[in-house]
Amino acid sequence: MMKKRMLTTASALLLSGSLLLTGCTSKSGGSESFSSKDYGLKEVTFPLKEEKTLKIMTSSSPLAPENPNDKLIFQRLEDQTGVKIDWRNYTTDIFNEKRNLAIASGELPDAIFNAGFSDYELLKHAKDGVIVPVEDLIQYMPNLQAVLEKAPQYKAMMTAPDGHIYAFPWIEELGEGKESIHSLDAFPWINMEWLNKLGLEVPKTTEELKQVLLAFKTQDPNGNGEADEIPMSFIINDGGQDPHSLFGAFGLGDNWDFTVVTNDGEVKLTAADESYKKAISWFNDLYNEGLIDIEAFEHDWNTYLAKGRDKKYGLYFTWDKGNITGMGDDYDLLAPLKGPEGHQNVARTNGMGFDRSRLVVTSANKNLELTAKWIDQLYDPSQSVQNNWGTYGDEKQQNIFGMDEATKMLKHLPLEGTAPVELREKTSVGGPLAILDSYYDTVTTKPDDAAWRLNLMKEVMVPYMEADNIYPRVFFSLEDLDRLSVIETDLFAYIKRKRAEWIANGGVEKEWNEYLAELDRLGLQEWLDIKQKGYDRNQE
Repeated sequence: MMKKRMLTTASALLLSGSLLLTGCTSKSGGSESFSSKDYGLKEVTFPLKEEKTLKIMTSSSPLAPENPNDKLIFQRLEDQTGVKIDWRNYTTDIFNEKRNLAIASGELPDAIFNAGFSDYELLKHAKDGVIVPVEDLIQYMPNLQAVLEKAPQYKAMMTAPDGHIYAFPWIEELGEGKESIHSLDAFPWINMEWLNKLGLEVPKTTEELKQVLLAFKTQDPNGNGEADEIPMSFIINDGGQDPHSLFGAFGLGDNWDFTVVTNDGEVKLTAADESYKKAISWFNDLYNEGLIDIEAFEHDWNTYLAKGRDKKYGLYFTWDKGNITGMGDDYDLLAPLKGPEGHQNVARTNGMGFDRSRLVVTSANKNLELTAKWIDQLYDPSQSVQNNWGTYGDEKQQNIFGMDEATKMLKHLPLEGTAPVELREKTSVGGPLAILDSYYDTVTTKPDDAAWRLNLMKEVMVPYMEADNIYPRVFFSLEDLDRLSVIETDLFAYIKRKRAEWIANGGVEKEWNEYLAELDRLGLQEWLDIKQKGYDRNQE
């Protein structure tokens, strides 16, 4: 009964989508949808006897080929399936604009790959008939079924409050709990070469770090006779490049979305906590001493990267030092500092290897079974591994894997100095996929950089993580998402602006009560109420 009702709903949405498209195309001078014609295929098996084409919109890195079909991963997939993909590919900087334009004009593809929709957008586009529910398509997808049988928690995460599934996810497991690779994003990396040159110990407290940074500024540790050292640098309010990992020395700590869950199950906004004020005041003291990069509030990634590669930083923040200063011994992970009141906490991020909307199927799609079975190939374990990281046997460029023919295992190759992010952006494809912890040492090896990072985090950071839980991937209702979106637009913008202003100009102590009042005016209490109810439902 339930299955029949869902199919009926899907059909209704398809119909409404068709009507929507009709309306849109009439406004655009009679242009047709980008989608493929109806091939009338049933009981699809690969490879197809006759090649068929699906039309899909996607985004990719500027480092990647302009045509995704030039990637070996997609060439092999086409050979295996007999399905040719007609891509509309856009670089990530303009993709959202092009995606939204296609929706507004009614020129919809069959699917949107690397869709990047927020939960609000997913539910809104479903309500408007732009995308269709896909739960009934899973019957055609044995690879995805196998993933959900092994890890049923992901089906719950995929499912909207109305019971439908509107997108296919990206899943990447690398460790679990506090030892998940996603537990922290902004690692602090300290210049060991400078410490050794000046005969200094690695700082263990916030005060010791200040003294070390002063020495970096005044004692010419790079030995060039110029005062060109940058004691500390970061990119303010930029996730893995933000200095929030040091806030735990003052108490609650901080992370990229200002949200933590205490061990009592209370959801808190980090930026409204008294410890946040103390941390900001300490950073302002460092700034006043000339210890913080004056460009930390305005430079972009490329500038940040260039200064890092020139080894100008005494302390900087990023996910993986290999992407900035390389994998040598000249920089090492700074252990959590003890603050003036004895706190030594590391606030976990609310990250996990799960993205709800890596692919959506549009209402213009007339080949649902064919599309579902093509998508299912992406959930094949070996295929997922390559989609996520890159492939093997590419004679035109560096490979991230070698294929062990005896075991059919993909084994990560040495990076040979190549930044891992650059290689992956050139050769991987992303999209919907699943990599479970059980795949390691059976389907593939762990990436060397990931294994190294996991071990380092386990040894240095995990012992100081006070919180047992993170804020989960709650799928809120459209009504709650609407309120959260409205509140967060102004609330988070205000927090980020004051964060930068206070570090550079001071005033946090004087303005704190006024700041808290403004947070309340911008909807903090309603935000906390919605987030708390969502967390509590998730624990049931």
